[in-house]
Amino acid sequence: MEQRRLGHRDVGAIGLGTMSFGGIFGATDETTSLACLDAAVDAGISHFDTANIYGMGVSEQILGRWGRRDIHLATKCGIVTAPSRAVRNDEPYIRQCLEDSLRRLKRDHVDLYYIHRRQPEIPVEDLAGTMARLVQEGKIGGYGLSEIAPSTLRRAHAVHPVTAVQNEFSLWTRLPQLGLIQACRDLGVAFVAFSPLGRGMFGRTPMKRDFRAGIDFRDTNPRFTEPNFSANLAAIAPFRKLCAARGWTVPGAALAWVLAQGDHIIPIPATRTADHLRDWQPPALAPEDIAEIERVLPAGFAHGDRYGDHQIAFVERYA
Repeated sequence: MEQRRLGHRDVGAIGLGTMSFGGIFGATDETTSLACLDAAVDAGISHFDTANIYGMGVSEQILGRWGRRDIHLATKCGIVTAPSRAVRNDEPYIRQCLEDSLRRLKRDHVDLYYIHRRQPEIPVEDLAGTMARLVQEGKIGGYGLSEIAPSTLRRAHAVHPVTAVQNEFSLWTRLPQLGLIQACRDLGVAFVAFSPLGRGMFGRTPMKRDFRAGIDFRDTNPRFTEPNFSANLAAIAPFRKLCAARGWTVPGAALAWVLAQGDHIIPIPATRTADHLRDWQPPALAPEDIAEIERVLPAGFAHGDRYGDHQIAFVERYA
């Protein structure tokens, strides 16, 4: 697999997101998750991404029991789920979350530690100072920020270099192209693209609307509720035809487009089964291929916002 820079080392250009190991999008089990992790390494994936709230620790526990030490591992903190959803970025809370994550991961340090969401009341300079101290203490190799604006990145980076920014980015979510991807490139920061396959919309086959109410957040997400859901399936159908005509898998082509937007971009598609990994091989896209993809799926084609009003709290909006 092609290698890309992430902090102080090179990793596979495609990483693996492990949110689904916690049962967020459907039933899973530890045996299946462990098999997926082994298959990912066999496929050349070396960067693995998790968070303390993925299954409320389940994803981290599975990675800890897996026990691989030759991988690049990232986890996150900052989102509080009880008694109600909130965000905390104060140093005592971050330190306690890190210790809890390290215990579940069975590690004494983590390669990359993200702030999952920024708490507006705490100056980002103070937050960067906290993360710098964790780096200096050897608890983390570097730090990252998620769902932030370019201005936040620049302010944090001025205090202590940011290793990575993780925001949603895909064929149907292109907001980061309005300044964030460019800011990362200019500062030498990796841009880690989560949900590069549109939360399953760019999967092997057209998605069906059978989400688990109250568990799968897509059930109330604007892009996955009617009439938007059917409209999005129809909008993506020509892209599926293009992939079939060119001999590409739909996920592979969608990932190839993301990779083509900058050599500092590392997409982290997620799956809970090894079977899906074989669809991720990105084809080599010529400039005319990229132009045709963007003709079929022009910027802004998606019906509905990527988050509902009840889901977008603490996501920084800048355009």
